[in-house]
Amino acid sequence: MINMWCHDIGREQAANRPLLKTVFQVMMRLFSPRKTTLLFVIRDKTKTPMKYLEPVLREDIQKIWSSISKPEAHKETALSEFFNVEVTALPSYEEKEEQFKEQVAQLRQRFFNSIAPGGLAGDRRGVIPGSAFSFSAQQIWAVIRENKDLDLPAHKVMVATVRCEEIANEKLGRLASDENWLELKTAVQSGRVAGFGRKLSCILDFYLSEYDMEAAYFDEGVRTAKREQLESGALNYVHSTFTAMLGHLRSKALEKFKNDLEQSLKSGKAFAAAVRDCTRASLLEFDRGLEDVTVEQADWDASKVRDKLRRDIDSYAASVRTAKLAKLKASSESKLTEALAGPVESLLEAAGDDTWASIRNLYRRETEKAVSDFTSSLSGFELEQATHDTMIQNLEEFARGVIEKKARDEAGKVLIHTKDRFSTVFNHDKDSIPRVWTGKEDIRAITKEARSAALKLLAVFAAIRLDDKPDKIENALSSSLLEQGPVSQSRSIEASTDLLASSTWEEIPPRNTLITPVQCKSIWRQFKSETEYTITQAISAQEAHRRSSNWLPPPWAIVAIAILGFNEFMMLLRNPVYILGLFLLFIVSYAVVLQFNILEEFRHGMLSGLLALSARFLPTVMNILRKLADEGHKYYQPPQPPRPAPPIDAPSFRSRSQGQPPLSSNPAPDSHSSSSSPASPTLNSS
Repeated sequence: MINMWCHDIGREQAANRPLLKTVFQVMMRLFSPRKTTLLFVIRDKTKTPMKYLEPVLREDIQKIWSSISKPEAHKETALSEFFNVEVTALPSYEEKEEQFKEQVAQLRQRFFNSIAPGGLAGDRRGVIPGSAFSFSAQQIWAVIRENKDLDLPAHKVMVATVRCEEIANEKLGRLASDENWLELKTAVQSGRVAGFGRKLSCILDFYLSEYDMEAAYFDEGVRTAKREQLESGALNYVHSTFTAMLGHLRSKALEKFKNDLEQSLKSGKAFAAAVRDCTRASLLEFDRGLEDVTVEQADWDASKVRDKLRRDIDSYAASVRTAKLAKLKASSESKLTEALAGPVESLLEAAGDDTWASIRNLYRRETEKAVSDFTSSLSGFELEQATHDTMIQNLEEFARGVIEKKARDEAGKVLIHTKDRFSTVFNHDKDSIPRVWTGKEDIRAITKEARSAALKLLAVFAAIRLDDKPDKIENALSSSLLEQGPVSQSRSIEASTDLLASSTWEEIPPRNTLITPVQCKSIWRQFKSETEYTITQAISAQEAHRRSSNWLPPPWAIVAIAILGFNEFMMLLRNPVYILGLFLLFIVSYAVVLQFNILEEFRHGMLSGLLALSARFLPTVMNILRKLADEGHKYYQPPQPPRPAPPIDAPSFRSRSQGQPPLSSNPAPDSHSSSSSPASPTLNSS
């Protein structure tokens, strides 16, 4: 008969579950299969019906049976082969006393009739006669005593076990509420506490000493075991605080490393040496602090925390080293960019025969200087040789990349550069003085020279030549794009087509190609179309200069005029009046020429000069005539008939009485204002 509280049904850690597990295991191991009745009496039954409680209880019993280890002979044996499970319930004695007694009486009757068919006694396979009961009980008891699972300790040991455990729990509870411990724990949460190990050791020693005093007269083995349990529990309880203290030590040591490293680097100490010295000092600081927090009763290992500190130091040092190297690399790259970008751009804009040779010299000189400075800066980091070589190689590649990027940027503006080069050579002489197209210049030769200069610039921009290898780009462009004579041009049509009908240059890697041959041909065609206007303007300027220089008649005409007009010339000499008239006519004509700037207008041709003079002459004549008309109108004014006096209205009379002039809606027009007009431009004859 097994008592079970109603609320224990379905609970994993119910009071009788470990006992049932032991009973099941021992019954199978020690006894042969026989049906023993297990009567579960559910105490303090609630309102939950039995039809819900009983299945849950039987399911729990079956789980216990399935979970135990069985002998090989009973691996597949069912629970029903050993046990007959019965379930009954009793109400609460405190609440329903009469009903409880009544149901207990009914249960008692079941025991009176236990051997009846269907009774509690189960099967009758293991029955023995009454005369053998004493011997059978002795044998069963002997089996129980020999089995360790059923062996109960002595009364002295049981008392010592219970009492020592109670004392240990009481001391552990007092430790948890000890004011000194709580104060120490709170202080540790705020930061590092000096003398932590000594203070905690005193607290633990106090409670362990009290345990020893109170448990001194109990069984020594039990007392010692429970003391070890108390010490272990107390150390487990305070271990989190000890770990927090180690965390403070680690943080302080790490912070010391950071500060020391910063000061060492500021003082100019080499990075690797500074890291070594600061690491040694920080670990020494941690070890000294560890001695202060060590607890006498514990043998805790702080090596993991120390290893973590070392990893944190290494990680921080690595991050600082990475930042320093990145800053050093950025500084070197910035200096290289400043030293290469501007000069390379200037050299490419003034492209000539030695442009890439100058760029190569600049590249070698600046790269060697930057690598030398960079290597000197890296010496303090004590890098591995492979890492050192990689960083040097990256710096050299960066320098090359700066030149290549600048070259590609300028190659994208090659059409502008070629047009500027053509304009510079075409419009300026060898002394860089602007040309004046007087008609004596050979425009064809100048054009060919300017185009040759532009083509040479195009050849410079066609490829990157940092490897100092010869190429035939300029020859290919010259033979294909420059104007040639008709015979040589007809013979080289096929060769020209082959030279530029490609996307790569001969002996030039694709990665060094800036402008492909096909692109050069297209750029040159666009260049020629956009520079044709400049050439046309120069030819037009020459023609205009020739026309402006030849305003006199030809020499033969001058001779003919002198011969045929000799008599008229002599007549003028004999009559001074004619000479005076001609002189006055010359003066007036000269004034008109200066006023209208006739010579400048006729520099661009006869027709354009006449049109310009007519556009300026007619408005001037009209202004003169208008002025003359206004002057005549001023001296001749026709008489006007008298007008009757206007009636005097009330306001006018009031105004006169007050000494104010009368108001008139139509004032008399002023003769002077009617004759005045805006100032008109006049012909300045002086």
